[in-house]
Amino acid sequence: MTKRSLVGGRALALAGIVLLAFSLRSAVASLSPIVDEISADIALSPTIVGLIGTAPPVCYAIFGILTPRWERRVGVQSLAVVALVAVTAGMIWRAFATDAVSLVAATALIFAAVGVANVLLPPLVKRYFPDHLGAMTTLFTTTMAVATFVPPIIAVPVADAAGWRASLGLWAAFALAALVPWVVLAIRSRAIIGEENLPVAARRLWSLPLTWALVIAFSASSATAYTMFAWLPLVLTETGGVSAGAAGALLSLFAFMGLPLSLLVPTIVSRTRHGIAVLFVVAIGSALAGVLGLAFLPTIATWLWVALLGLCPLLFPLVLMLLGMRTESPRTAVALSGFVQSAGYTIAAIFPFLFGVIHTATGGWTIPLLTLGVIAIAAIPAAKIIAQSTSVESELRRREP
Repeated sequence: MTKRSLVGGRALALAGIVLLAFSLRSAVASLSPIVDEISADIALSPTIVGLIGTAPPVCYAIFGILTPRWERRVGVQSLAVVALVAVTAGMIWRAFATDAVSLVAATALIFAAVGVANVLLPPLVKRYFPDHLGAMTTLFTTTMAVATFVPPIIAVPVADAAGWRASLGLWAAFALAALVPWVVLAIRSRAIIGEENLPVAARRLWSLPLTWALVIAFSASSATAYTMFAWLPLVLTETGGVSAGAAGALLSLFAFMGLPLSLLVPTIVSRTRHGIAVLFVVAIGSALAGVLGLAFLPTIATWLWVALLGLCPLLFPLVLMLLGMRTESPRTAVALSGFVQSAGYTIAAIFPFLFGVIHTATGGWTIPLLTLGVIAIAAIPAAKIIAQSTSVESELRRREP
């Protein structure tokens, strides 16, 4: 490959990664703000709304584990194209839904495709930017954060001006735009699809402590985020004595806290010898302090406990970066990404439900909050394993007789 084609491929991949990351989150975040407007045309029961709300982590878990198998058959670029076609089709279908069944089916298609693309992003960065893993991981996770904040701000005004169908459908334009670079890159790579067999390392991921340590770290971040998005406003109004409006503002604070520090993840990891350990200490220590504060001092400095708890999700960009750092080939990165995200999202899907069950059984919020702290504690030994490991392949080589 010439230098010119390499640069051109990187430019296309850069545009593709950014647009793909934006499409993944905008597809998910654009629905909930306008549920009331949709309900005026389509009868949506609380069960249907709840099903849509809990579907993302379930779809991410199921399709995350299937992605490595599909990637081996068609290649990572081609599978990205398939995922984007499905996201685009799902968003258009959802915008023209005529009943609850078609709305749920279209949304499920979107979440399934997002589950596939979630797994592909770290390996795509590994393939095209192996020398800039940190910077590129920061770029696409920041893009995801922006794509989470922007749709709720725009969705309602667009729905008021042009209707809820236009509000949902406009985000398909970004997924359609993301198709262009990936179609080009898929065509360029078609000659090598199927030539690279699944590495032995990828077939033995389940046997490595490093793999399970990454799963635990990813679970700690995702379970905390999903549980707080589901329950934090109610916890605050019942224990902290805050109004519903203030609880919503504090939930926004929780969502925002992980972003500034996550931007520093590559710098901390690359320039500090113990950067990974430092980030784990910050995330785990802050999560435990936030949980204990909300459990025992909910009316004192409530904003502080929420802000501290909001630092735990900084493990999300760190783990995504480590999926590239702890593998030696893009194909192993696909397998590791699929395994870690699938297992992690499975736990994330269970935990909000478990949080509610414990609340119902105990009649209070102290025990559920302390239970949330358990998963943060579980990340302590995981942090040690991750910080001391080199790569999946090297860990397996050490085990060879």
